Amino acid sequence: MIARVAVDIPLPHLDRLFDYSITESQTADVRPGVRVRVRFAGRLRDGYVVEVTDRTEITTKLAALSKVVSPTPVLSPAQVELIRAVADHYAGTFADVVRLAVPPRHAGTENADQVSWPLPVTDEMPQGGLIGYPDGDTFLTGLSNGQPLRSYWQVSPRFVADAAGVDDWSRGFTQATVATLRAGRGVIIVVPDHRDLVKVRDGLGAVIGLGAIAELHSDLGTAARYRNYLAIIRGQAKVVIGTRPAVYAPVSDLGLICLWDDGDDLHAEPHAPYPHARDVVALRAGSEQSALLLAGHGRTAEIQAWCERGWLHPIELTAAQMRHGCAAVRAAADSDLALQRDPQGSRTRLPRLVFETIRAGLAAGPVLIQVPRAGYLPVLACQQCRSPVRCPVCQGPVQLHRDGNRRRLDCAWCGRIITDWRCPVCGSRELRAPVIGSQRTAEELGRAFPGIVVRESSGDRVIDEIGQQPALVVATPGAEPPASHGYAAAVLLDASRLLERPDLRAAEEALRRWLNAVALVRPGTDGGTVCVVGPAQVSPIQALVRLDAARHAERELADRAEARYPPAVRFITVTGPSGALNELVELLGPDCGADLLGPVELNQPPAIGQEETLWRLSLRAPLASGAELTAKVKAALAVRSARKMAGALRVRVDPAQL
Repeated sequence: MIARVAVDIPLPHLDRLFDYSITESQTADVRPGVRVRVRFAGRLRDGYVVEVTDRTEITTKLAALSKVVSPTPVLSPAQVELIRAVADHYAGTFADVVRLAVPPRHAGTENADQVSWPLPVTDEMPQGGLIGYPDGDTFLTGLSNGQPLRSYWQVSPRFVADAAGVDDWSRGFTQATVATLRAGRGVIIVVPDHRDLVKVRDGLGAVIGLGAIAELHSDLGTAARYRNYLAIIRGQAKVVIGTRPAVYAPVSDLGLICLWDDGDDLHAEPHAPYPHARDVVALRAGSEQSALLLAGHGRTAEIQAWCERGWLHPIELTAAQMRHGCAAVRAAADSDLALQRDPQGSRTRLPRLVFETIRAGLAAGPVLIQVPRAGYLPVLACQQCRSPVRCPVCQGPVQLHRDGNRRRLDCAWCGRIITDWRCPVCGSRELRAPVIGSQRTAEELGRAFPGIVVRESSGDRVIDEIGQQPALVVATPGAEPPASHGYAAAVLLDASRLLERPDLRAAEEALRRWLNAVALVRPGTDGGTVCVVGPAQVSPIQALVRLDAARHAERELADRAEARYPPAVRFITVTGPSGALNELVELLGPDCGADLLGPVELNQPPAIGQEETLWRLSLRAPLASGAELTAKVKAALAVRSARKMAGALRVRVDPAQL
């Protein structure tokens, strides 16, 4: 018998299956999905058996499998198909993707006796959630009948929580899970981080039983994660909740994949080939004929494109219904009357409306202050000539930190402490801070509101939850702790800083972050208010005031289509030394069917051991020929790999940041 093995070698020209003979002693243990060790190019390598057959096209004598690591299959046929599809979509290799999909082996867990896995209870269907939305009932009914429906749920950013802290979107995911389980099929729920995971797990566990849920995330220990993975691939666990890697979970008879907040950058894999969870779930839903439910308070251009093509069906409220039950949102200096009351309102960081909002909110409970950046003074410039302060060694940005009464300047790239700074342009020693961080903001508000507790939540100091007592909570986006009874008010500072980021998704991302903050504030009928400080006339702030993420996504997609940016086109970036990029262009040839943009030199922190300056080449093609362009890039990478050409290249297909 012959074993066709995917060998763990992430070289593009070796991205295929290799045939090995199975010895008589191995026959009982070798089956598709098991881990093996094989000899390849004189070295022992790990691999996975993908197929067992009695035929081979190799005419010479085959090498035998060196070892069967374990007779326990850890790859399902559906997983193999998905991993191959993801690798091809992102110009990567099977070896790269399988590392993301299969957790490290834990021999003790694998050899232990199998424990029984409780069956989920599906007697109860919670109220609220999807049931309160047009077409929500229809979607749930379709899931109960096993239909492969695909929808985007535009979740209203209203504060809804029961005694257990379960909010609207997690309740909707619970409803969809129960409906799918009633059809006898499995469910995967993917969330950005552990805090969202706990929220969904607790809400879902209260309905179907915590013991019926298998978790997959990095916070689990190696043994616990592998134990859950084995329960999934053995068909014991039918419900999986996890972060990014959970998209590959080998759930048998998969009926539904749910993904929350696809715009969160945590869904973008930082390791090659850099797949995005949103695209992986789309590929999987298509190949396994499973239903798909994506949801969020905001809406990305990618989701909007799928809705306009009819591939996703939107589940959303009308504009009036969307605003009902949400906090009242107002922009500072949004009218001539507001400017008459506060002439400096459009130019100051903390206009009069901010203090009015905070005072009114503190009379009723905690107040959230969202700021874009953590730290004390994360960006500095010369007071005299306004030149940015740069590190004299690596030219990285310099920031100011405060530890008690001590202050220090250091480089954000190389960490070097800067002493005796003098502006190289004008010679001045005076500094100014064009950007204020969360630490400095908390300090300023503490002086403005003496006697009020001020708490900071950012970076690695994230607060889990806030009580109902009056307090000021200064937090960066994504680190906002929920309040047990909702925030009485929220202030969104430095909106222009988010909008001015040199990134294609700056406006989309800013609106997403703001809407997530609005969802933490009590309804306007209970006095909940949100104040945003920024240019009131720009589209993202207008969309925030109207709570209209869908219309903003329409305009965003139209603008990108006009400018020929993703998702209206296939966009591939290749980063590396200029010589290697020029060689890649030659391999692609003049008829590659893409617009070539660049190469351009990158201004980014140097990597360890990096000697050459990095450059970036961008390739752009119509969506209809996007797969063909990706295949050509992958073929060119394979040629470079086979010829052992110098210069490492990093390829990103439709990158999350551009």
